[in-house]
Order: sequence, then C-alpha cells, then structure tokens
Amino acid sequence: MPRQIFQLKVSLADVVPPVWRRVLVPGGYTLDRMHRVVQLAMGWQDCHLHSFDIEGVQYGEPDPDGELALRDELDVRLDAVAAKGGRFLYTYDFGDWWEHEITVEDVFGAEPDERYPACVGGERACPPEDVGGAFGYARFLSAISDPGHPEHEGMVEWVGRPFDPTDFAMDRATTLLRRLA
Repeated sequence: MPRQIFQLKVSLADVVPPVWRRVLVPGGYTLDRMHRVVQLAMGWQDCHLHSFDIEGVQYGEPDPDGELALRDELDVRLDAVAAKGGRFLYTYDFGDWWEHEITVEDVFGAEPDERYPACVGGERACPPEDVGGAFGYARFLSAISDPGHPEHEGMVEWVGRPFDPTDFAMDRATTLLRRLA
C-alpha cells in the first residue's frame, strides 16, 4: 500500500488579509514533525511554545514542571488523529497566541517520483515574531505602510529588515521542508 499523503491547508486565524499555506505531508509524521512542518512552511522561527488541539485533546512537548497537561506529540501520528475533511488547531506562542486552523483537504497515495513534505501553495508573509498577535500585526501593518503614521519609524526600526506583507516564496518553503524528510 502506498504511503498516505495528507494535503493540509494551514491558515492563521484572525489575520486579514489571510496568511495561509498548503502542504503535502506523510500521514506517518508524528505531531512533533507536524510542528516543524508548520514552522517552516509559515516562516516562524520556533522561538516559543506550541500545542495542537485535536478533538479537544491537547498535544505538545511534555512540560517538565507538569504545569501544562499535554499529551506527548512524539507519540502521536498525523494519520491516527486526522482524516479527510477534518480540522484541528495548532497554537504557537502562548503570549501572542497565533492560532492556526489546519484543514485536511485530501488524503491520497504518495506519488512514487515525488518527495514529501512539500509546500504547494500559500499567500502572504508570515508575521514577525513577537509582533503582538493578530491585533499587534494589524497595528504593525498599518504603521509600516504609512510613513506619516506616528509609529512608522519605530516599527520599521523594530522589525530591522525590509518587510513586504505580500511576499511568500513557495519554493523556499519547500526547500526548508525537504530537510525534514
């Protein structure tokens, strides 16, 4: 039987215009690897804690202090908790609270000549780390797009690099994802 490939759409909640990615991921990936797929495809830098919420069950890295009651993401495979048409949440950075809605658009057999994982679609740049969640990102976009905005200079200096909110390099995302294989 060929390996199952999950076609997933990963969308940032509460961000307008939408920031999203479409990825092809082997069903045998653990949620730990799924975490890395989301990080690389979206453009995050993996600087913060994360969790998955799948049918009311929380998965993530075990908390050595026991404060977060998460099931170990290393013990759970994508194909054991997700199916075509299903949805689940991935939250990154519990301070900024970046919630990602993940939809299982399709499940199919792997193509013999294809390499997985892969990014096959997406739009818009990933927000900068520590920008303040969806509300802070909207404020940031408003400030950097208007040289007359009172926070323009401060935000441009804070981000420290040119930032184009429309920029998304699908080939780069796939190159980064292929390092997981």
